Amino acid sequence: MKILHVINNLNMGGAEKLLLDTIPLFNKKDCIVDLLLIDGEDYPYLSKLKEINTCNIYSLNSNKLYNPLHILKIIPYLKKYDLLHVHLFPVQYWVVFAKIFSSSEIKLVFTEHSTANRRMNNILFRFVDVLIYKFYNKVVCITEEVQDVLKLHAKLDKKKMIVIENGINIDLFNNSLPINKVHIHEGIIETDKLLIQVAGFRYQKDQPTTIKSLLYLPSNIKLLLVGDGEFRSELEKLVNELGLKSRVIFLGVRLDVSTLMKSSDIVVVSSHWEGMPLSVIEGMAVKKPVVASNVPGVSQLVEGVGVLFEKGNEEELALKIKELLNDKNYYNKIADQGFQRAKQYDINILVEKQIELYRQLFYL
Repeated sequence: MKILHVINNLNMGGAEKLLLDTIPLFNKKDCIVDLLLIDGEDYPYLSKLKEINTCNIYSLNSNKLYNPLHILKIIPYLKKYDLLHVHLFPVQYWVVFAKIFSSSEIKLVFTEHSTANRRMNNILFRFVDVLIYKFYNKVVCITEEVQDVLKLHAKLDKKKMIVIENGINIDLFNNSLPINKVHIHEGIIETDKLLIQVAGFRYQKDQPTTIKSLLYLPSNIKLLLVGDGEFRSELEKLVNELGLKSRVIFLGVRLDVSTLMKSSDIVVVSSHWEGMPLSVIEGMAVKKPVVASNVPGVSQLVEGVGVLFEKGNEEELALKIKELLNDKNYYNKIADQGFQRAKQYDINILVEKQIELYRQLFYL
């Protein structure tokens, strides 16, 4: 089988990280998997995939993701592969239109990575989404919650959907070794307590709530922000306005997340909404307590093994952090419970399930 994964770019994000981790594994199995990007900018994830040299990487070389001319540029790829596996909007639309205009019979798979998006609140997009999803032979939902939301939003028959949960390389995270905190950044000393949040800088991820929580925490508690994005300048402005410049450290996009998490004390996820955030599983896999907002896509991962707080409530977040740091037994209990949960999400399970799906569609 020849499979082409299609995504907007390999900038930082859960879907992007998943492709970086899974494509090398797919190509060790009995299928050929390549990658097509609209935006081929050399982000760290893309640089890493090129370094691994495990697949063909194609790009439309455009940073204008919403340009409908991409439809024409995608059409030639429909003739080269048995199946296209698509991720994220707007390329989700462009691939469908490319199939329609070319009258191609190629099989299409789409992975829905989130329980919410801004299109769901727009009457026009809700109508168009219903039409677009129907052109996909199978829609992969990364959780049962995502499937329930999509069934209502896109009016999809449940038979057309399949739940394949995300996964990570458990051994990589579990076996990572911590480094001295002073080596992470010059503004950190070894006695500091470190919170870490790994996420793109966009509204959905709500870094402001985590930043504001520092106002209610001792000065030796500092925050590592790993990521980048359109909201970076706003976050930097907020940090300066709150007088937290010495306590919030912007590390940019990093490929050593497992080491940084292992060297931190608590992993924070403060998202407004999610599908199935890999950073939750990654935090659990390094045996660190995860404190996360109680929202769909997060709660089912964290409940019972981590700590949940009300979305957007920085005071409650600070309280949950203090409870963990002030009670070693509680801290260790949450860390151990989380690790047991993380072991259920090994990335090899995901790869095997997706290959089985490809085989089923290929032989239809």
